[in-house]
Amino acid sequence: MPRSNANTKRGPSPSAITAVLALSGTVVALMQTLVVPLLPDFPRILGVTADDASWLVTATLLASAVATPIVSRSADMYGKRKMMVVCLAIMVTGSVIAAVGGSFLWLVIGRTLQGFASALIPVGISIMRDELPKEKMGSAVALMSATLGIGSALGLPMAGVLYESLGWASIFWVSAAAGTLLLLAVVLVVPESKVRTPGRFDFAGALVLSAALAALLLSISKGGTWGWGSEPVLLLFLTAAILLAVWVPYELKVSQPMVDLRTSGRRPVLMTNVASLLIGFAMFANMLLTTQQLQLPTATGYGFGLNVITAGLCMVPSGLAMVIFAPVSGRIIRVFGGKSALIAGASVMIVGYVSRVFFYDSIAWVIIGSTVVSVGTAIAYAAMPTLIMGVVPITETASANGLNSLVRSIGTSTSSAAVAAVLTSVSMTVGAVHLPSFEAFKDVFWLAALAAAASVLAAVFIPRAAAAHRPPTPAVAATELVVQGRVLAPDHRPLTPAVVTVLQTDGEPVDWSRVDAEGNYSVALPGAGRYLMVANAGGWAPMAEVFDFDGLTLQQNFLLRDRLELSGSVSAGGEPVASAMVTLIQASGEHVATTRTDDDGGYAFPLPVAGRYVVTMLHPVTHGAVAKKLAIDNRSITLDFAAPPVEEKSTEPVGA
Repeated sequence: MPRSNANTKRGPSPSAITAVLALSGTVVALMQTLVVPLLPDFPRILGVTADDASWLVTATLLASAVATPIVSRSADMYGKRKMMVVCLAIMVTGSVIAAVGGSFLWLVIGRTLQGFASALIPVGISIMRDELPKEKMGSAVALMSATLGIGSALGLPMAGVLYESLGWASIFWVSAAAGTLLLLAVVLVVPESKVRTPGRFDFAGALVLSAALAALLLSISKGGTWGWGSEPVLLLFLTAAILLAVWVPYELKVSQPMVDLRTSGRRPVLMTNVASLLIGFAMFANMLLTTQQLQLPTATGYGFGLNVITAGLCMVPSGLAMVIFAPVSGRIIRVFGGKSALIAGASVMIVGYVSRVFFYDSIAWVIIGSTVVSVGTAIAYAAMPTLIMGVVPITETASANGLNSLVRSIGTSTSSAAVAAVLTSVSMTVGAVHLPSFEAFKDVFWLAALAAAASVLAAVFIPRAAAAHRPPTPAVAATELVVQGRVLAPDHRPLTPAVVTVLQTDGEPVDWSRVDAEGNYSVALPGAGRYLMVANAGGWAPMAEVFDFDGLTLQQNFLLRDRLELSGSVSAGGEPVASAMVTLIQASGEHVATTRTDDDGGYAFPLPVAGRYVVTMLHPVTHGAVAKKLAIDNRSITLDFAAPPVEEKSTEPVGA
């Protein structure tokens, strides 16, 4: 259905929506980097140790890890713009608390609340999928990813200037002002998406996941300071492992999980997330090493002795390059697909890191190497949400992108810990000071290049079909509505596992949904029209029907009537045999089920999973036995038995 001119005029322009959402990436990057230049001075300012001061970064990291999956899932359920407003309001509150608190404790609380800004990225990308035309989707996502780079590049020098000119509290006042302006822009420009998945929020799953992530990231971020073999770090790792071991089976069983692990475990999503973790690792090493190399004294032989502000300004070309290459990233995705873009971006990162090993004796070479890595990062980061949204249900885009963002943040945290470990273990003495040697930098460059190479390998295993993004057409974005329903058996009990797929009548895919433990599904349809809906449940014949959607009826149930089964009859001398025992055994020997024939000699089993089986029959009187092999796929099978004469009592072999 074409979008009307009236709707086009009334609604905000795609460019305005893109600009506002992309700015959220800048805000996220600012929250992560603003305090970095001040960390050496905070112990003196606040009267704490250097280890205590590091909590100003750790608190934000932990909060972002906990908030991202929770906020993303809430966005799918309660509204994406609404959750962006909530995140920005919390971030602004945290900025104000940090600015006026005046003590270390209040500063940590403020920085914790600022961590909620990280959830803006996956939620904003999901809004782009809902609201932007297809032809602008790739470049918009690429631009949003690029603003992470420009925000990081600007945050370092800006923090230094503000600190030296207006004092340390000014960086938090600027954060509060930026957050307030962005909040107003979101309210005024960004429409609220109609694509929602109502249901019950998985509070237990959210609580266990939050505790597991907090333990995992705290152990990673503090391992270098506390000691990787220390009792607190080992206890945190053990706690994370136990909580995840509890969380995974719970999420597989709960009706409406916090994270749909079955969808996340599909190869396109799984391999994209693996590649994302590795890209996050490789990307963060670039930011950590570049400014440090520029600031190290010239006496090291590879440092340049720049101050914080100048070193930060040297990162601006990297950020600008990410913005410049955003449209290039979008075009690569549009023409070649997300898989090719991810491989291309990771390959560029490899080239950048290898060049940094051999070309390091001038500021220009350092900036060029850093910029090349940033260009590769921009291309790879743009591809990730494209790949994710191309294969997950429309009603789960925010939570799926949230999980992808979380995986990337785990990669960056691991990178930070690895860089710190390498730089402290391979050192040199300059005067009376121990500093990392350039061999340590080379080791990290090679490590980052290997991580990028591993991400290429992971991307190779992403199915080619997943490379083509499936965003809505302009008409879809204007009128998308969520239709819900249930998949039921003839006795109206819910059927699970089951999947509902929606197609246009010309065969084009629209959406799909995995049925929860109560038989519920949700799919997003692009307005009124005629659709082909297919329901498929394990052990049942699939059902397809045409759905004439009037735009008002938002409920469509499926009643599957034909159960797939293994059935047959037992006879002797042409007469049915009642009460004969029939047993189903896996070819490997495990017992599956046993039943007895009815008065007409018939028996039936629910169709087991595909595989090779042996079916045996035992006559109730003569004890004549027969065994047959068969291979079961996803079709009903009829297997009849003829009992042997009394004197034979033999086994009748039948080929598979």
